Amino acid sequence: MGAVTVDRLGFRYQPAAGEVLKNISFTLEKGEIAALLGLSGCGKSTLCLCLGGIIPHLLGGEMTGRVLINGKDTKDYKVAQLALEVGLVFQDPDTQLFLPTVEDEIAFAPENLCLPVAEVAARVNNVLEHLGIDDLRYANPNNLSGGQKQLVAMGAVLALDPGVLVLDEAMAQLDQDAKIKINDILCDLRRRGKTILIVEHDLENVSIADRVLILENGLLIRDGQASGVLGEREFLIRHKLKFEEEPGMDR
Repeated sequence: MGAVTVDRLGFRYQPAAGEVLKNISFTLEKGEIAALLGLSGCGKSTLCLCLGGIIPHLLGGEMTGRVLINGKDTKDYKVAQLALEVGLVFQDPDTQLFLPTVEDEIAFAPENLCLPVAEVAARVNNVLEHLGIDDLRYANPNNLSGGQKQLVAMGAVLALDPGVLVLDEAMAQLDQDAKIKINDILCDLRRRGKTILIVEHDLENVSIADRVLILENGLLIRDGQASGVLGEREFLIRHKLKFEEEPGMDR
């Protein structure tokens, strides 16, 4: 059993609407970094919501098939329970940050689990140290840079120590230095046995992936080793994931 198993997953937001996801199946193993690529509107974010159990529990619609996280069917567990298994980090960290200090943000989820005070403090300290943001402990998240905010949003998720981490275009608005730092952190999480799904439309943001999945119009059209898929230049150009270089252009 993989860390993530998606089995014949389909979803539509309205009964009469077209399917956003169509019969998708794949498995992610423990300690694997996979990249999910696709153009805007192809269903990537909807798939993320399915992985976190937000679909079907918090959003209406019609879901078929199964999503298993560490063997647990998302239909059978509440979103709060699934947060212990899978953490979601979104493109805009401001949607996930709402407390006055970084320390408060990271402590929020463990405190809501009613963990002992000492355990909450230990988790906060571990996350701050691991992400290299201990100097931001008492900072107001509203005053941080985009890269720092994204690290805090990731820290708030990691405080629950989920086995699976999903980043939904979380690097889209970051500068190159912030991307490098987050990639280094993700590689370290892989060494610690975490399973990571990087959801992107930009090939430059998936350089650390072991594997690539490509979604198009709700269909999974490619699933293979990153070294192979990312080398298929004509395929990527045909599906508008890579632009053909014009003569004389230096890229």
